[in-house]
Amino acid sequence: QVQLVESGGGLVQPGGSLRLSCAASGTIFSAAVMGWYRQAPGKQRELVAAIPPGGNTNYADAVKGRFTISRDNTKSTVYLQMNSLKPEDTAVYYCNAKYAVWSYWGRGTQVTVSS
Repeated sequence: QVQLVESGGGLVQPGGSLRLSCAASGTIFSAAVMGWYRQAPGKQRELVAAIPPGGNTNYADAVKGRFTISRDNTKSTVYLQMNSLKPEDTAVYYCNAKYAVWSYWGRGTQVTVSS
């Protein structure tokens, strides 16, 4: 069983920055594809960024150049650095771990971008 706990969300003004963290329990972290997803009210959950064990990242077009995903396998933690935040980035952000046939989700952390 894997547990994922997100932190770092909050209220920020447009143009500001936040750093999300996701701490994972269990032993699969270093072999898992880690990802951040988000879900805005009335919208489907969408992939924001992902980082496989090899470290080749991919990003949604909407966040390219503004968000950076990284992982620290020694701490079993994945991060999402979010810069130049926009009101349309407002959503609940979820951490995800994919390993073999299994997919695990955190409970999410709210990010609100508003003046």
